[in-house]
Amino acid sequence: MKTNQRSHGNPALPQLFGHPKGMFFLFFAELWERFSFYGMRALLVLYMTTQLLYSDEMSLGVYAAYGSLVYATPLIGGMLADRILGYRKAIILGGILMAIGHIMMTVETPFFFYMSLAIVIVGNGFFKPNISSLVGSIYEGQEEKREAGFTIFYLGVNLGGMLAPLMCAWVGLNYGWHYGFGLAGLGMILGIVFFLRGTRSNLFGEHGKAPKDLLLKTKSEQRQIEVLVLVAALISVPFFAGIIYFHEYEHWLVILVTIAITILLSIIMKNVSKVERQRLSVVVYFTVLATVFWAIFEQAGSSLTLFADRNVNLIGLNAAQTNSINSFFIMLLAIPFSILWTFLTRKGKNPSSPVKFAFGLILLGVGYLTFGLSAYHSDANAHVPMFYLILGTFIYTIGEMFLSPVGLTKATELSPVKFSAFIMGLWLLASFYGHFFSGQIAKLTAIGNGDGMRLGSLEFVINIFTGLTPEKVEGMPDGFKQLYQYVSIYTLFGVIAIGVGAFALIISPIIRKKMHGIH
Repeated sequence: MKTNQRSHGNPALPQLFGHPKGMFFLFFAELWERFSFYGMRALLVLYMTTQLLYSDEMSLGVYAAYGSLVYATPLIGGMLADRILGYRKAIILGGILMAIGHIMMTVETPFFFYMSLAIVIVGNGFFKPNISSLVGSIYEGQEEKREAGFTIFYLGVNLGGMLAPLMCAWVGLNYGWHYGFGLAGLGMILGIVFFLRGTRSNLFGEHGKAPKDLLLKTKSEQRQIEVLVLVAALISVPFFAGIIYFHEYEHWLVILVTIAITILLSIIMKNVSKVERQRLSVVVYFTVLATVFWAIFEQAGSSLTLFADRNVNLIGLNAAQTNSINSFFIMLLAIPFSILWTFLTRKGKNPSSPVKFAFGLILLGVGYLTFGLSAYHSDANAHVPMFYLILGTFIYTIGEMFLSPVGLTKATELSPVKFSAFIMGLWLLASFYGHFFSGQIAKLTAIGNGDGMRLGSLEFVINIFTGLTPEKVEGMPDGFKQLYQYVSIYTLFGVIAIGVGAFALIISPIIRKKMHGIH
């Protein structure tokens, strides 16, 4: 029987500004881990299209495969932490692997490129779900502050996400790709250092240590089990590298993961109470909504970067650096939203989580419709004002604040205690599916992939928001054809996001009942 890592015998943890002090060390550990992740992400598509000379379709396919796998491995890493390693050792192992992967990216050859991405994927599987689960666990006894705590934690994510594209993209594009990737690796090393400092200062209490089932074994047996986990992780690296390389077959992996998750969830559902079962069904529902959200949102690192490079009059930033805009707005909004949720909770007017999810999707759709509207103000070179890129990003960032930190919180609150890391991995699977489908959407923006695609009455809607039609751009320069590819797809999926959000708002009272008292 698996031991609960969130035992209620834990002593009170040191506090700072009304939150566990350890949370701020996790904040900085996650900040630098995200610095490394987003630093590499900002460079990735442009590196493939300009340095490796991959086509748009191949570059977007590799990016989507990498992005989806980064969020598939946390499910396995969460299970291993729950049953074998504990959160702490999993975080350290994941951080070390990710640092190695980022540094290997400095060797500019296709072999090292694919192997580096695979090592980062494996390392993220150990790091990502378990640092989030550890944040949730140290709020034991302070549940009313957990949502505010996750919002502050989310600030750390996006502080790293804002700094990384600005710094890594500037270094990479001015001094060489390998220097940009190397700077991302340095960020990961700093993340490990901050986490170890928090651990050695005993700021996490007993939280995150290995399960008692493992601690009851001898030191030799513990070491053997941990070595087996490490060996299995390293063996999996070529497997993931192969999936990225043959990314056009990734849909088979998506099918296999879906089957495996369905089986595992069925087993878990049979071994929990009725209330826990209904709460888990809500986690699954939120994961589906988040999949739709991320599938559209994650154009940010792929097609939107190319859109900015080719069809936006950029001022003060290069295309890779535009990846920092979203994180900059989250930095501005994180603390106000944290204060807002706490204030509304005291007043008894805080919207329920299902309502927040619905508004998140609606705002995402409005943001992408804004990108579509930019076509009305394109110049003779098919370039649109940067204002629309900034405004659209600001709007969908507000939507992200309604959905992402709330989802992290509910994944910990709604999950049975003994399956907490696994359910956190399940929540992160939304990004796995989202990145996969995001890749399919991004490919539609490549010139040629949308030619001849007839959307019937939707073309009328696209014309309203963009002022363009396939016939109108036919006699215009090629830049307008590419512009139409971008804005038509963004408009189409903006409408879809609003429709899904409206439906989610309608059924929100039904979902709330299944949460059994959790807001």
